[in-house]
Amino acid sequence: MEKEYFLSLDEGTSSTKAIVWDKNGNPCGIGQNTFSQIFPEPGLVEHDPEDIWKFQRKSMDDAISSANIDYGSLISIGIANQRETTILWDKNTGIPLYNAIVWQDRRTKNITDKLIDQKKMIKEKTGLICDPYFSASKIRWIIDNRLRNHKIEDIKFGTVDSWLLWKLTSGKVHATDYTNASRTMLFNIKKLDWDDELLELFHIPRSILPDVYPSSHIYGYTDSSITKNEIPISSVSGDQNASFFGQMAFSYGQAKNTYGTGSFLMANTGNKIKNIENLITTIGYGLDKSKIIYAIEGSVFIAGEVIQWLKNGLNFPDSNQEIEELARNVHSNSGLYFVPAFTGLGAPYWEPTARGVIIGITRGTTQSHIARSALESIAYQSNDIIEAIRSQAGMQIKDLRVDGGASANDFLMQFQSNISNVNVRRSLIKETTSLGTCYLSGITMGEWTQNEIEKMWNEERIFRPQLSEDKRLKLYESWKKAVERSMHWAV
Repeated sequence: MEKEYFLSLDEGTSSTKAIVWDKNGNPCGIGQNTFSQIFPEPGLVEHDPEDIWKFQRKSMDDAISSANIDYGSLISIGIANQRETTILWDKNTGIPLYNAIVWQDRRTKNITDKLIDQKKMIKEKTGLICDPYFSASKIRWIIDNRLRNHKIEDIKFGTVDSWLLWKLTSGKVHATDYTNASRTMLFNIKKLDWDDELLELFHIPRSILPDVYPSSHIYGYTDSSITKNEIPISSVSGDQNASFFGQMAFSYGQAKNTYGTGSFLMANTGNKIKNIENLITTIGYGLDKSKIIYAIEGSVFIAGEVIQWLKNGLNFPDSNQEIEELARNVHSNSGLYFVPAFTGLGAPYWEPTARGVIIGITRGTTQSHIARSALESIAYQSNDIIEAIRSQAGMQIKDLRVDGGASANDFLMQFQSNISNVNVRRSLIKETTSLGTCYLSGITMGEWTQNEIEKMWNEERIFRPQLSEDKRLKLYESWKKAVERSMHWAV
């Protein structure tokens, strides 16, 4: 049977997705399933690892069926995943030792707060802010609170990619890639290895950690009981890094923003590490050890999720289009600002005690004003990152390539262009995380070169700034005041 297709797994924060791609980079079939979010207490977010696996496997089967092919037609499989989310499991039984602690979770603030004297060292080695967002303190919390009688030698840790690799290979492969490893706060991004000083700092044994390889690499083969054939798994990367690759952000200064549950803006810094005080330095992608591309990144914890909250929490219309129409019903926000700090604020504030604020309410405030301020909040938070990159890194971002579910919202994209004074370029293919995974897989399998895929990016629409500089600065100044009001609320 001729092998003509790639399967990309895109395991996100709220759903699992799988897309079949052909050799021309066209989508041929898709499967997507949502899974439950677990909120034990305010600020705590968990997933059931078995749910992640169950629904990812179903999404795979659905995508294959949708494409009207079988697994024997696949050249290879690639994995992209929500990053930082932390899973520990028993290597003998494959059973998780606790729920996955999700990247949004803030329970480990007490652990990271005690490391204030080590923050400079941590930033120097990992490029990361010492924050509960990353995996290290989550691992420590599970070891301290949920291991019961398990022996440490029987335990494996992984971010979600490692968990899926373990399940797909029936426990034969325990590995991750550079991009996911670089989000654990345990990985030295200069030496490309787990760092002994950091492991000692967090009291984490090296034995539980996965092997680390480039994003483009054959990690192993699926178990035939799962896919009927043994299929190479030929790429692994964090979801935002896969999107970064899929948006062809290959040159210095090129930037992309993904509007998903959160919002993640990355700017290419080439082979140079730029340490910016309140932003993350991370590995953008690594095709091999000699070709590591670094990036500056800012992570917004609540982006598209604020739209979901309007629907579920305030009974707004269930259609994204209707919410956009509500926002367009008013000509301005009338001084209403919405800071969706549901689980604290990410970059560039890194304030876990911030909480959501809607400020500026008057008797004339309507549902339309709230819808508009919610959409504007997504753009304002991304603009905070753009302004930090401009002022601290000296990089002039003039174009922003965008993707993710909320990028389909024309009102939001135009406001992003206005408030950030950038050209916002929306790619023709919205599923750039999955597409980037496909391209990484194809490079591993010799189907494409990086130069060949760079020519395959297509723009669907460009949004250009339509706001005076004076008006832009006034709106942004009011946003910053609203952010200040949200700070230091939670204990």
